Amino acid sequence: MPQHVPGRSDRDGISIFDLFDLFPDEDAAERWFEKMRWPDGVRACPKCGSVDTHCVKSRKPMPYRCRDCRAYFSLKTGTVMADSNLSLRVWIFGLYLVATSLKGVSSLKGVSSLKIHRDLRVTQKTAWFMIHRIREALLFSVGKLVGRVEVDEAYIGGKEKNKHKSKRTGNLGTQGKVKVMGAKQRGGMVVARPLGLEAEATMAAFVHENVE
Repeated sequence: MPQHVPGRSDRDGISIFDLFDLFPDEDAAERWFEKMRWPDGVRACPKCGSVDTHCVKSRKPMPYRCRDCRAYFSLKTGTVMADSNLSLRVWIFGLYLVATSLKGVSSLKGVSSLKIHRDLRVTQKTAWFMIHRIREALLFSVGKLVGRVEVDEAYIGGKEKNKHKSKRTGNLGTQGKVKVMGAKQRGGMVVARPLGLEAEATMAAFVHENVE
């Protein structure tokens, strides 16, 4: 099996040319975001969940309005793109640059704000804002932790004296408690789960499953 390291030629992905073909203009970007956000074709209000919505002809203050809660909303509402005047197309290219960075998406390394500033022709302040918003989203969706990862275990279950009499086991120390394994990527996300009875084997499986 090939090692999973950044920059390998056997990894799947799309090129920057593919990206330009997919999103030649803002309309294409909007159609894509609509498909991603409402895959069944039913537009829903992000504030109350109602599907009784309609388009605003003037698109002001926002393109859509909910008839139930009367709130205006857009494709950006409730996402990392909220409160941003940047076009959807700029956000797509920003997502691409951050997600394909060879250094990963952690907050301590990755694509720099200067590169986003140069490549997307936005201010460095805007580039910094974009990068941190995108990382915030990607760190909760990436498959495995990368870079330097710290792993530890803990016993969860509380003290015997604090439990109801019917819940007390009379055991001291770690008996009667659940063993939990956790891993934290430096400057990134955290994953954790309870371990089974075969703790040593389960710990190894946990690391292989969650760490690149």
